[in-house]
Amino acid sequence: MSKSTSSRKPSSRKPLVYGAGVVLAAALLGFVSYRATAPDHSGTSSSSSSSPVADATADPDADGYAELAKLARRDPGDKLAQGRVDAPVVLIEYADFKCSYCGKFARDTEPALVKKYVDDGTLRIEWRNFPIFGAESEAAARAAWAAGQQGRFWEFHRAAYAEGAMEKGFGKDRLKELAQQAGVPDLDRFVRDADSAAASAAVRKDQEQGYEIGATSTPSFLINGRPIAGAQPVETFSQAIEAAAEEARETEDAKGGEGAEGSAK
Repeated sequence: MSKSTSSRKPSSRKPLVYGAGVVLAAALLGFVSYRATAPDHSGTSSSSSSSPVADATADPDADGYAELAKLARRDPGDKLAQGRVDAPVVLIEYADFKCSYCGKFARDTEPALVKKYVDDGTLRIEWRNFPIFGAESEAAARAAWAAGQQGRFWEFHRAAYAEGAMEKGFGKDRLKELAQQAGVPDLDRFVRDADSAAASAAVRKDQEQGYEIGATSTPSFLINGRPIAGAQPVETFSQAIEAAAEEARETEDAKGGEGAEGSAK
């Protein structure tokens, strides 16, 4: 995982306001992120002391997880998302195109999750631009958003995270080249959109959300509100997704049972 090395600039936008549950979960997300990147001074490796995944049985944090789960937009018009709007599980990813571990996740893990869970309707993936490595990070984020306006976000995402792509940088000409590789049909519009106030506002909104919920590094994830830090193995994500799906099914079954009981009275 890559750590944020840039200082957060003050924003003229009204700060996002969350309830006490999100404040609790934000602290947890920051803690999970820290433990996943902190050096091990014990001389031994302990999965229980440095787990990158929030404990699915941590009942005291349930309210915070529920609040964080509400950050899923489930917007059918969201061009930076894939998967069914009504999928039982939503994975939100906060990432930077200059982050090597984000690239590792994009190449090694995400395709397997898409094939196994997005394609069968279990999972929806929602991207959040979280540029933390300076001007090129922000330019790449705006460019990705601009590609999305023409329905080519995920193609741009693949091109930008391809092996060796990051080393070529994200200058204007390079971003236009990536857009061409991604099949963006109108490159002139792409350039205008990437430089627009709308692109800056969209990226800033995502970035502010990441900071507000306690993300301190990239990539950071929420799976139905439960944090995962770093480009973990496919198995880690699979376990979290399947646990979240089971929890969602149990919740729906409980609601159905309450409805049936109420109608019988």
